[in-house]
Amino acid sequence: MKKSLATLGLLAVATLALSGCTDSAAPPAAAPSDAEDATAEVTKIRVAALPIAETGALWAAIDEGIFADHGLEVEIVPAQGGAQAIPALLSGDIQFAIGQPFGPIRADLQDLGVAIIGDYANSLAEGDDVNAVVALGDSGIATPKDLAGKKVSVNSLGAAGDLTIRAAVDADGGDASTIEFIEVGFPDVKAQLEAGTIDAAWAPDPFRGMVVSEGGVSVMAPYQVTIPGLSVLTNITTQDLIDNDPELVTAYSEAMTEALAFAEANDDAVYAAIAENLDIPLEAAESIILPTFTFEMDVDSIKTLADLAVTYEYINQLPDFDRLIQQH
Repeated sequence: MKKSLATLGLLAVATLALSGCTDSAAPPAAAPSDAEDATAEVTKIRVAALPIAETGALWAAIDEGIFADHGLEVEIVPAQGGAQAIPALLSGDIQFAIGQPFGPIRADLQDLGVAIIGDYANSLAEGDDVNAVVALGDSGIATPKDLAGKKVSVNSLGAAGDLTIRAAVDADGGDASTIEFIEVGFPDVKAQLEAGTIDAAWAPDPFRGMVVSEGGVSVMAPYQVTIPGLSVLTNITTQDLIDNDPELVTAYSEAMTEALAFAEANDDAVYAAIAENLDIPLEAAESIILPTFTFEMDVDSIKTLADLAVTYEYINQLPDFDRLIQQH
């Protein structure tokens, strides 16, 4: 059954109730047929992911049967961000999460036993990027420095969104310390802008496009301004799972490597999956800017993000990168 954007918005906010949510892209369990190897085992896994366009790669790969080919049955659990999914990872409620690298960076500093095992999606180094700060057309906000003194939303406070916005505003001659950041789920961005609750919002597609297509303005792409090509999303799990079920981590990593390569080479399949799972017209889905899908991590960009976080006192020291980043 398709989910409306409004429904997805509610699911995204309800991150503390991850155990009760199942995405429609997860295939139903089925007993093996006579033609199948009855001894083959299927492992059910739960993966937290945001209800945004980038998840189209995962939805498409599931539809293509890539995870099934690796003996995995995936249940996608909607979440608002990687940081919010970490408690569910640590409790064992989910096995993997797809989220910003900032959540794992903070988790490592607390020695929580969380690791990034692969990339998922990278922003674009030039041209229109996969996310942007948007505002209404009559807001008077046109450049990064115009955000000074304004209320700006991000989906997860204290992460790459507001950090790179701060750096971009300061670089443009504004005073980023005067920005009031507010946490708003991506599906609620357009309504909050129209209600005047916020002045501007950081959002990916399709939510960025919803604002711009109705007369809004794209103020800037903060990743491009600060760290072009930065990892938008990474694959996250726990050290406990790596140590105690390495076969599962390997199977997931191999499946995800194949899944992301498939997504990178098959835009049409990704757009179709986005249209189906976000319940939007295919034409609208095809207007979405897709990121670069890859499982191979750009470690330098994550280290640069951490350096920026220290500069802006989001964290007081750098994480242990050898422990945090474990490419599988």
